[in-house]
Order: sequence, then C-alpha cells, then structure tokens
Amino acid sequence: MSLAKDLVPTDDIIFPPGDLYSDEPPVETDLHLRQIILLLQCLDWWWRSRDDYFATGNLTIYYSPRQLKSEDFRGPDFFVVLGTERKTRKSWVVWQEDGKYPNIIVELLSKSTAATDRSLKKQIYQDTFRTPDYFWFDPDSLEFAGFRLVGGQYQPIQPNPQGWLWSQQLKLYLGIHQQKLRFFTAEGLLVPTPEEVAQEQTQKAEILAAKLRELGVDPDNLS
Repeated sequence: MSLAKDLVPTDDIIFPPGDLYSDEPPVETDLHLRQIILLLQCLDWWWRSRDDYFATGNLTIYYSPRQLKSEDFRGPDFFVVLGTERKTRKSWVVWQEDGKYPNIIVELLSKSTAATDRSLKKQIYQDTFRTPDYFWFDPDSLEFAGFRLVGGQYQPIQPNPQGWLWSQQLKLYLGIHQQKLRFFTAEGLLVPTPEEVAQEQTQKAEILAAKLRELGVDPDNLS
C-alpha cells in the first residue's frame, strides 16, 4: 500500500486531543529560508487588509493520526489555506480546522528533497490533500514548475510570455525575478515586500524634494 493511501484517516481511529506542535527539520540552506520568508512577506503585505487566510512555511500539516509522525512525509515549505482565521498556529491540524487542506503549496527543491517533492509529495497533494495549485522551485538551479488539479489529476500550468505561472487560488502569478520566486499581479506588477514599499516611498520623497529645491523652495520648511 502506498504511503499516500495508508495515511488517509479512517473512522475507527481516535484522533489525538490537544495541540500538536510542528515537527519539521530545519530548512536546507539560508537560501531556502530567505525564499520562504520572502513569499510570506509579500503575500502578507498584499493581503494586509484580509483576515480570512493562513499562510506559513516549514510547518507540519497533520492530516491523519496514522501519520504521527511518518519519517517519509514532511510539511510543505510554503502553503496557504483560504477561508480560515488569520492567526498564529503551532501546526496545521486538518481535523481541528474543519477538514481544510492547503489551497496552494510551494515546495523548494534541494538535493535531499527533490525526488520526494516530484513524486510522493505530489501524489499526496493530488490524491489526499486535493490541493488545487502545486508549485516547486529550486533556489539553486531555478527549476520552476506548477500544476493545477483538473479532474482529480495534476496538469502542468502553462507559462505566460514572461514564464510566469498563474495561481487560480491566489489570483496572482508566480515567477522568477532576480533569481527569487516572487508574486506578480494579473496586470504584471511585482508584489513588493514592505521594505521595497518603504524604499520606493523614500525615493519618491527624495525626487520631490530635489524638484522643490530646483524651484528655490526649501522642502524642510514645508508643513
């Protein structure tokens, strides 16, 4: 029996009570860690007025008592659940979250995980999680692929002319920008980090101040 099928909950299993802490190993490299943080920062800023989603990285998803805890399955590197409360969690426990699974998953490939991400995890996300959008990205080689659940099977997402892949769940593109995986709007605009927003505002203020000085106006004296 495959691991994906073996870990499906059954009625004769008693679900463990109480909180379950995440049980994930450290991320592979600093590059992987920074990529996870980048995705979280951008999405949280883009959806800063929303409180109906949960986005996180390197957190255990408990979806079957039989799974507690299989060495063959680790939590996704990055995932988003829609239609849920935006709050901190120690882990994602499906049977305590109204049976909700991630709407989108991104795995960051590495030498030790790539084979599993392309096979076993893909099968679990397709057959058990039924996650609509699944992507993987290698921060080193920049390998990038995406799949959409169609008729119960993952089908490759076709890239746009820029090579970006559309996430129907997020209503955003995912694409490579400066060797990082980033989000882009439907209009093709880069979803910024809070730091990038602050830098842009500073640059605009500096340009305005320079123009005022050219006109003989001291910007420091403006109220």
